[in-house]
Amino acid sequence: MINQENEEMLVNLAELFKVFGDSTRIKILYALLEKEMNVTEISEALDMTQPAISQQLRILKSSGLVKFRKEGKSAVYYPSDEHVKIILNIGIEHLGD
Repeated sequence: MINQENEEMLVNLAELFKVFGDSTRIKILYALLEKEMNVTEISEALDMTQPAISQQLRILKSSGLVKFRKEGKSAVYYPSDEHVKIILNIGIEHLGD
């Protein structure tokens, strides 16, 4: 039986999976798994505008998938933890089945 606590966890899980429902965010995550980057570097790597990248980074940050640190006037982004890589790898494995 699903109780109130489980219900809240399932709602939060669904919200997390929605974040993975955008190919641009997936591309950003894969790029950041290769190396830490600032917005300019990400936009060049993905051939997208900086505002588009910044918008997606906001979503990734608010969901806890990406963190950043300041380096001078720039912010350098990176995956928040090893779980990001694991989730992406499990998705790829699932597609291969």
